[in-house]
Formats: sequence, structure tokens, C-alpha cells
Amino acid sequence: MRSLQRTKPRDWQPSRAESAKARTLGALLAEVIAALSRAGFDDARRRARRAVAALLEIAPGEILAHPERVLDDQEVDCLRLASDRLLGREPLSRIVGRREFWGLEFMLSADTLDPRPETETIVEAVLRRFADRSAPLRLLDLGTGTGCILLALLAEFPNALGFGVDLSAGAATAARRNANSLGFARRSHFIVGDWGAAIASKFDAMVANPPYIPTDRLGQLPPEVGLYDPSLALDGGRDGLDSYRRLATDVGHLLSPQGVFVTEIGLGQAPAVAAILRARGLIIEGFEPDLAGICRCVVARAGAPQLRKRLECAAVASRVAALGGSPQSGNAAQTCP
Repeated sequence: MRSLQRTKPRDWQPSRAESAKARTLGALLAEVIAALSRAGFDDARRRARRAVAALLEIAPGEILAHPERVLDDQEVDCLRLASDRLLGREPLSRIVGRREFWGLEFMLSADTLDPRPETETIVEAVLRRFADRSAPLRLLDLGTGTGCILLALLAEFPNALGFGVDLSAGAATAARRNANSLGFARRSHFIVGDWGAAIASKFDAMVANPPYIPTDRLGQLPPEVGLYDPSLALDGGRDGLDSYRRLATDVGHLLSPQGVFVTEIGLGQAPAVAAILRARGLIIEGFEPDLAGICRCVVARAGAPQLRKRLECAAVASRVAALGGSPQSGNAAQTCP
């Protein structure tokens, strides 16, 4: 069972005189469902089942199979405290302190972004560009956070070496802890740094999920994001593109001649991010949509100089065609340009 840090829930004060019936698994589940329903949560029943299963570390089916199971004092307090935190819009992943990404379990901290499923698009994009899984690749993850992207790639490339950089010392510590727990400590290194400023090597693949929310839109984020993810991992500056300007400078001298750079982007940012990278001499190879069809990543290469003009022309022509024939017509479309 997961231990939670706060000592008392705000709304529920458990009593020693509660009957055994009120302390059963089924009864506590019903309490959580009722509380979430009153607070206006969508699909309160599903959310409650997931929370109870995660907090008690049991299979969801056990809740249905054994609703009569009597919970002890610690389990009752744990569920009621967690329910209180859910009512405050704290994500379940934050409450239990872990998140699954690419089939691996990552521990979270207050210094790390909570990994989202759509970020797996970065991993998929790299895998599509390196068919040889045994290749001794050198990988660099800028703004590594939990280390989820880099460690997912190390799981797919057993001979690769990975390096992660984060401006937050707490995030670098969390990534190192995840590498240890997942068995990748010998093939990964994490340092505190300002993007690629402290790095001098060349890399076959570089990845990044930088902050890309414009500063004036941070207050409009859902509370599950705005209240619980660190602002350092969200705030992309006035136009949301500050991090890409820094990354473009670093990628140019860190990417190997035939290397690939994959970065996550925000909604509608593909043309602007591509222009920033192109201005630094990178070739825009393509764009990658997530499972919802939203353009999620820009893919760039250093490329051989003789290929630059041909590939650039092809990329521009493709984008212009997708935007209806006008280079200036690409406002914030959800699909890749």
C-alpha cells in the first residue's frame, strides 16, 4: 500500500467507532465515487476504481471480486486522504508518485513533469529512423525530467549510451533514480546544465520535450497541470518558443553528421519551430502526429551539405501543399504541416 505524506484529509475524519461494514473495500469505494461525483468529475466510478486499486496496490478486478474485504486503519486513512487530494485536482500519478511510460514505471518528483502518453511519439520517431536495434548509438536528452524518453530509448537500444541534461538538480536526481531502478544506471549519465551548453560530444540522436506554453497562457492550463507540474517545465516564454531558440543553437554543434533531432511541440507550433531550426542550418525531415492526429514532433537532421538544398525544397513544397498552397496560410492547424 502506498504511504501518503499529508496527515489528515480535509473532509473526512475517520472514527474508531466505524462499523466493519463501513470499512469494507466496497464501502470505501462507494465513498470515493460519491465524493468525486459531487465535485463534478467525469466518469467518477472509473476514476475511483483506478485510484483505489493503485493506492492499495491491488488488481482492479479484486475490488469487484472481494468488496466485503475489511480494510485496516492505515488503508482507510490512505484512501480518504487520497480522495481529498483528488478533489483538489491532483493527478493520481502525483498522489501515488509514479507514472507508466513506454511500459516502464517512472517515479515522479515535484521537480519533474508528469510524463504524458503523447510524448511517446518522440520514442516512436527515433525508432523509425534507426532500424538496427543493436547499434551502439549515443543519445542525448535535453530537459530530461524523469528521464522517461531517454530510458525508454535505452530499453529499445541495448548497446546505446544515454546522456540526460536538466536545469533542475531535483529533476536530474529523479532521472538518475529512475535509471537505477530500471537497470540502466551503467548506460546512462545525468547532469545539471543549461540545455547543451556543458556538452561537447556528438550524438546520433537528440531528443527534447521543452517547455512550450506561452507565459500568458499558464493560468489557463487545467489545474491538474498548472498546479502540480513545475513551471520550469511548462513556461516557454512570451510566445512559447524560447526553448526552441536555445535548442536550435545547441543541436547544430552536437548532432553527428547523419544524426537526428526529435522535439515535442505545442499545438500549432510546427511551422514556427521548423523555421527556427532551419534558420540554424538544420534540415527539416518531417513532422510526427500523435495517436490523436495532432502534430506532436518536429524531426530535423544535420545532413550532408550537398543534400541540404534538395531536402529543404522538398520539405517546403510538402508543407506549402498541405497548407493549401500559401506559405503564409499555416495558422494553428492540429494536423502536421
